[in-house]
Formats: sequence, C-alpha cells, structure tokens
Amino acid sequence: MFPLELLSLFFIAVITDYEEKKKKQVIQYDTSMFKRGDLLEVPRTLFTHFGIYLGNNRVAHFIPDILPVFTTDKKALEKMVTNNRLILGVITKQATVRVDSVEDFAYGADILVNHMDKVCSRPPFDGEEVARRAEKLLGYVTYSLLWYNCEHYVMYCRYGTSMSFQTYQFCKAVRKIVFSKTSSLLSLLLCLFMMFYLESLSIFGILPTVIIPFTIWMAS
Repeated sequence: MFPLELLSLFFIAVITDYEEKKKKQVIQYDTSMFKRGDLLEVPRTLFTHFGIYLGNNRVAHFIPDILPVFTTDKKALEKMVTNNRLILGVITKQATVRVDSVEDFAYGADILVNHMDKVCSRPPFDGEEVARRAEKLLGYVTYSLLWYNCEHYVMYCRYGTSMSFQTYQFCKAVRKIVFSKTSSLLSLLLCLFMMFYLESLSIFGILPTVIIPFTIWMAS
C-alpha cells in the first residue's frame, strides 16, 4: 500500500489547479435515462468510482473523505467531496456512504450505467431492492482500499456479493511484481549484502537470508 499512498500524495499536488477549474464547470446530466437502483460508474483521479441511483437526481455512494476528521459542520460536510478530500480520506481510511446529486457524484465525468451487469456472473436484484440496500447502509462505514471500497459497496447492493474487480486487478499486478523469480533473486542478493555488511553471521542473520527469498520463490 505504501507505493499507492505515495502516488496519491503526488496527485494531490498535481491536480489542485485542475480541480479549481473543474469546479467552475456546470455539466447537466439527463437523469431521465437513469432508473432507481441503477449502478453508475465514473472515472475519478486514481480509480473508477461507483454509486447507486436512488431517483430524483440522487446517488448513494461510498466515498472517502478527510473532512469529518476536522469538523462536524453539516453544511461543510454536505458539500461536494473534492479529489483532495477523497484521496486524503483513502489514506486515513475515513469514509461514509452518503447521498449526493448526480452532478456532484460524477464530478464532471461521463457516466456509465449498469456496465457491471455484463461482467458479474450474478443477476442483479430488482431496482427497488438495490436502492433499499443502498439506503440501509447510509452513514459511516470502515473503509479499506483493497477490502471494502465503493465498488464492494455497489456490488453488494446490486448483486449481493461484496467484491471489487479493480482491486483484484491491482493485487494481481502487485503479485506479478513482488512474487516473481526476479524478486526472489534480488531479495537473496539484498539479504546477503545486509548480512555481510552488518557482519551478522549468526543464526539470526542467516535465517532471514534463507527464508525470505525462499518464501518469495515458492510464491512465484
């Protein structure tokens, strides 16, 4: 997770000016094309964001937000969650399931409707049941980028299964990088270097030198 957090901090600095320009844009969405219980998805800064349409231009979505750590002002908290607030919320694991307008949810991006129906092997619940499940979870929920994020939330609401395709792909990519034969060899060389550099030729120095590369090798 550390590399992703560093990447997030980098984006916080890069997108500040872009955010301010984007806030000034007013984009109208045709909500007549959405039905209650539809699964909506939009691209955000580092990942795709998901929500459930509740009707009347309202979207329930699970979104990280750092602001509740600093204030309990309802008017401030109800304002659109910007990318800066979102990314810092990811890092600090602060998040809520909240209801926003379609415009605030989409944040200026194009909206894809029910794309997951083509990917998920389970059939969706009827729209009213999906919306009911989404509304039932409103409020603070413990956030985890890998184990419970906005995609897990909408997948549970619409299909009854809590999973995330994008985090699965991320973990798969990390596994290929970390648990590879190359990584095993590099870890062995690093352990040997540290062992001789620190002159740790005892059992406590030799064991990690053997166990760590061997574990990576067996996992590759």
